[in-house]
Amino acid sequence: MQTLIAYVRSGQPDLTNRQMALMMIVYLTQGPHTVRGLAERLGVSKPVITRALNTLGALGYLRRVRDDADRRNVFVAKTPMGQDFLERFGRNLDGVAERGGGSAGRAPDERGLILQHG
Repeated sequence: MQTLIAYVRSGQPDLTNRQMALMMIVYLTQGPHTVRGLAERLGVSKPVITRALNTLGALGYLRRVRDDADRRNVFVAKTPMGQDFLERFGRNLDGVAERGGGSAGRAPDERGLILQHG
């Protein structure tokens, strides 16, 4: 609860659970990431992913990149703004844990990595 309150107070855009899950998948797991692959990973349709990516793209958190080798393929890529967003989110988690509001408890990703904070 304290982490979410800190997040709301931070002034960062409110992301849906789906949008946050996409951010975590793209930033914490090895790519390349495609709409089809993200849809399969989350168990939702491709249009659902497309809508979430449209929002995240408008915020500057993710971007679509056309594959130079096969122009039909489009990959979902990280951005500096998205990295900054997740680092600030992580600092909110750390701040709550330091104040005794709960465990930071950030689980490592599939490769055993934890998002590094600036």
